[in-house]
Amino acid sequence: MPLNPSRELFITCAVTGSGSTQDRSPHVPRSPEQIANAAIDAARAGAAIVHCHVRDPESGAPSRRIDLYREVTQRIRDSEVDVVLNLTAGMGGDMVMGSVESPLPFNPEATDMVGATERMAHIVECLPEICTLDCGTMNFAEADYVMTNTPGMLRAMGQMMTDLGVRPEIEAFDTGHLWFAKQLVDEGIIQDPVMIQLCMGIPWGAPDDLNTLMAMVNNIPDHWTFSAFSIGRNELPFTAAAMLAGGNVRVGLEDNLWLEKGKLATNAQLVERAASIVCNMGARLMTPEEVRTKMQLTRRPPVATS
Repeated sequence: MPLNPSRELFITCAVTGSGSTQDRSPHVPRSPEQIANAAIDAARAGAAIVHCHVRDPESGAPSRRIDLYREVTQRIRDSEVDVVLNLTAGMGGDMVMGSVESPLPFNPEATDMVGATERMAHIVECLPEICTLDCGTMNFAEADYVMTNTPGMLRAMGQMMTDLGVRPEIEAFDTGHLWFAKQLVDEGIIQDPVMIQLCMGIPWGAPDDLNTLMAMVNNIPDHWTFSAFSIGRNELPFTAAAMLAGGNVRVGLEDNLWLEKGKLATNAQLVERAASIVCNMGARLMTPEEVRTKMQLTRRPPVATS
């Protein structure tokens, strides 16, 4: 099939994530101040969107604390740097089984399963322009961990996002997730313009080979807006692949810690490298305001402090 490269695109920077990377690089931000500063630096480097999780400031472990999300949101919105804020809504669906012979009860220390309202509490509080909707359940890397997102949960959370005026970014880890995303659109739960992120190379979802990427891309309706990324060593090569496929790109320390072999990256460095790749291939980077116009996003004022 012919190439359909993007001539203008936006970069999303996923600044910290919830993986166990906090002790593998000194550049992975932990505190709200560090996360916000990393997001602001990424915006200065060319990212139009920043995708944020929060972590316990002391341990670096992933967290759902609303006060941490509120502080990150406040710091980013109070800065003089414009950027579109995208908060995760993926936390609260972690199911970790017991042993293979005695899977029940679930591992109480690692399982984090809560209802739709609690999973969305920080979104209601902070009202980001975008939040993520992980559009399916998946065996996720570790032996006994299942990322759990049932159809009922996704319908409930998706409707909450729409009612709040927050644009869902559908996270698709495999082709079945795209199938259900189309169902949510058909049911009117997710409304145009539709925004989707292709999450490639994550065990045990879609692998990050180009045939699978194009299979995913070919299942996306033409009028949807998509981005694509790969984790690990293929993160930066995937910026070129996503552009050539007609999409937008995502980089950041959530997905990859390295700028090159032997050199740990910062978020800003990954954005700078991605921007250099796609601009040298002929693309123009979109500004945050252009993304807001394209995706019909609602820009919010700073959240009130309590």
